[in-house]
Amino acid sequence: MTQRPTALLIDFDGVLRTFDPSENAKIEQLYGLEPGTVLDTALEWDRLLPAITGHRTRAEWLATVADALAGRVGGRERAAELMAEWEVYPGVIDPDVLRFVRDVRAAGLPVCLATNATVEFRDVLASFDLTGEFDAVAVSAEIGVHKPAKEYFAAACALIDTPPPRCLLVDDTDRMIRGARAAGLSAYRYTAGDDLTYPRRALGL
Repeated sequence: MTQRPTALLIDFDGVLRTFDPSENAKIEQLYGLEPGTVLDTALEWDRLLPAITGHRTRAEWLATVADALAGRVGGRERAAELMAEWEVYPGVIDPDVLRFVRDVRAAGLPVCLATNATVEFRDVLASFDLTGEFDAVAVSAEIGVHKPAKEYFAAACALIDTPPPRCLLVDDTDRMIRGARAAGLSAYRYTAGDDLTYPRRALGL
C-alpha cells in the first residue's frame, strides 16, 4: 500500500523560481548569439557537473562558459562582458508556489528545498529573502551528489528526518521525477501555472 507523504521536497529553478527567457535573449542577440545559447552552453554536462557537485564555484563554472563562447563573440574580454551582463537578471519567485510551501509548513509538514546548485546557492536564497522559508535546503554542491541520484534523495530526506516513501517531490523535469520514484519517493511533475491541486491533496492540505 502506498503511504501518504508527510513531507515535501521541492525544486527551485523551474518551480519556485522562474525566468523570462526574453530578458537574456536581448543580451545574447547584442553579442550575435541565438537566444538560449549561453544557458545551453552552461548546462553542457561536462561543464555543469563539477559546479553542482562542489568541485567548481559559480564564477569558475561561468568562466568556462565564457571560454567556450569567446570565439563566437569576438574574444575572451567580450565573452567576459557577455557573462557579466547575462548574470544580472535573477529571475522571479512564483508567489503561488511560495504560498504552497508556506501552507505545507503551516500544516506541520516539513519542507526541503531540493536543488542542483553551486556552493553559493544559499546566497541566492538570501537575495530573495527566502532563507527562513524551508526546514532544510539540500544543495547538491554541499552534499557532493547531484539530483536525481538515489544518494542525493536519501540525503535530502534525511535532512527533514523523513524516510523516502513518506516524501513527495515536486519538480519540473521528467528525469528528476523518474529518479525520485526509483529512490522510493512519490513525485509530481510541475508545469508553469500549475495550481498544485494534486500535491496539496496528496499532502492532505
